[in-house]
Amino acid sequence: MPRRVTLTDRQREALLHLPVDQGELLRHYTLSDEDLGHIRQRRRAHNRFGFALQLCVLRYPGRVLAPGELIPAQVSDFIAAQLGLTSDDLLLYAAREETRHEHLADLRRIYGYRSGLLKKGRVIRSRS
Repeated sequence: MPRRVTLTDRQREALLHLPVDQGELLRHYTLSDEDLGHIRQRRRAHNRFGFALQLCVLRYPGRVLAPGELIPAQVSDFIAAQLGLTSDDLLLYAAREETRHEHLADLRRIYGYRSGLLKKGRVIRSRS
């Protein structure tokens, strides 16, 4: 039986892309004092950066980053500026795949995000 496609590639891109417009970055990726407190608990700069990036992408557009996903310079520069880091600090993030998974687990615990399964093992992400 052929797989049913509910979104075209163009629709999927429009729905799941990371914002690059300054207004969208301000609206969706500005970190609160509470966020910064959780981020600062990470020891190394690249882990603080990666944790913040994962948080932002979970919030908008509401998905997790794919391993090796390229991050637009506008996004990394915007988040780095809030953390007092440089975009280069992200380069070492998730050298251990477990780090990415640990950060996602922490984000779920702290902010109440959860994973769910639909039929046939498709994963959805929702916030409680």
